[in-house]
Amino acid sequence: MAKKGGSSSEAKTTRDKAAAAGASAQAAEKRRERTIRIAGAVGVLIVVVAIIGIAVFARATDGGGGSGGRDLPDVNPAAALPTGVLGPESEYPYALPYGEGADTAPVLQLWEDFQCPACAQLELINGSGIKELANTGQVQLLLRPTAFLDRNLGNTSSAEAIGAWGCAVDQGRTAEYSSIVFLNQPAEGAGFTTDELIDFGQQAGIGGPDFDTFSQCVNDGTYLGWAVNSTDVFYQDEVRGTPTGYLNGQELTGAQLADQAELQSLVDAASGN
Repeated sequence: MAKKGGSSSEAKTTRDKAAAAGASAQAAEKRRERTIRIAGAVGVLIVVVAIIGIAVFARATDGGGGSGGRDLPDVNPAAALPTGVLGPESEYPYALPYGEGADTAPVLQLWEDFQCPACAQLELINGSGIKELANTGQVQLLLRPTAFLDRNLGNTSSAEAIGAWGCAVDQGRTAEYSSIVFLNQPAEGAGFTTDELIDFGQQAGIGGPDFDTFSQCVNDGTYLGWAVNSTDVFYQDEVRGTPTGYLNGQELTGAQLADQAELQSLVDAASGN
């Protein structure tokens, strides 16, 4: 009997230890989840701060002139435009419509610069959300490229990236190409090489004879005039920086663009929903 009682006591001790270990593991898991949530919140805050910061920086230093890279053409309304880009007489000159938005849907303009760190962060955190609004017809999305950072950084990389993007637009790789450029953004001032811009086309899914056409287009600088013209409109319209959005003419901050829930609410309000 004593032996049986001892076994029961040992079993109880084992169960107690197991329960304590389980409770400890659950507490550790809760701490881990809380840490992840805090880190995520901090990450979003950092993104929002970065987005706000670059917009202020752009306004404060929009002068000067860059010298590195290609020789860019002068502003010329007759310059070649990629497939679908609106002409100089449009209400939104040199903008690239994207998605399935009906004429009655709110107009969302999005100004971005391929060398803008906050634009790259916006692409990472909510680029897909913004495009989803366009693909589901909730907005008429107008992509508006600018190369204002070329002046600040002393190169022509933003303009060259816009030109290469235009070549990708012709090949039906609008979103794929711009996303890859942002994800491979170089260190500040380093710029993109022509070889890199061509390689991005392959990464975006352009292949075969289409890739040859794309490569030639990039090498020839076919759409550098589009970059110059669109950037000129950026300055004429006194856009504060990038990323900047306009929803039916009402300015949106980068932080609002990055917050999909807030952006959806604004779109719903503009739609009368």
